[in-house]
Amino acid sequence: MSTIPAGRHQYILSLIEETGTVNVGELAEVLAVSELTIRRDLDQLAKKGLVERTHGGATVRRNLPIEPDYLQKASEFPVEKASIGASVANMVEEGDTLYINSGSTTLEVIRCVAALGKKLTIVTNNIDAPWICKDAEHVRLILAGGVYRPRSHSVSGSLSSLLVSEVYANKAIIGVDGFSPTAGLTTPILEEAETTRAMIEHTMGKVIVVATSNKIGVVSNFKTTSLDRVDVLVTDRKGGQLMEQMVTPEGLTIVIAD
Repeated sequence: MSTIPAGRHQYILSLIEETGTVNVGELAEVLAVSELTIRRDLDQLAKKGLVERTHGGATVRRNLPIEPDYLQKASEFPVEKASIGASVANMVEEGDTLYINSGSTTLEVIRCVAALGKKLTIVTNNIDAPWICKDAEHVRLILAGGVYRPRSHSVSGSLSSLLVSEVYANKAIIGVDGFSPTAGLTTPILEEAETTRAMIEHTMGKVIVVATSNKIGVVSNFKTTSLDRVDVLVTDRKGGQLMEQMVTPEGLTIVIAD
């Protein structure tokens, strides 16, 4: 087996593509090098965006280059999304001003939050929010204007960011297309990244990310923010199991929605 770094890297990438995950100890034995060398190799591959580091090795990094259709997304993981919404609702307090961005998981959050009966202000670019909140007189709903995107059921872009820049929320509830410890929060749409980033930057309290397991370890084209800006991840049981394998920021709290 090649002892040249490039040769080891190619072998590691081929093995990850085949098996989905690799272990430091096993690689060190097969490649006849130290575990320190393998860890260095994996760190270099992770920095290049080719793998996702785990505590004992590395796993495949999944890519999302094209935005999925909203109706397709909305039909996936309905039970998990409802549980995530209910868990997030427990974190909301009377009088909160909330940023909630677009997405099918965040729509479930809006549904659960509106059902609380608490007086709240929700600032969102999710165009389905008015339908959810139509009978919730206790919710003050502010829609961020912008360019309508039917594929995501949202409005986004510079006009949305302009409105967001005038509001300071005390919590942000953020849906994602990709959640990666190394790449951070990502999305295939530049305008969505800009609007969501503006929400996070204008949040004085906790930033709460909601993501089902199919978003964990995924990297898309445009970065919203790094994980060091995220306080809480609310995910499902499988998502929690994936997160246990990954190296995450020390201050990140992971909540499993059952």
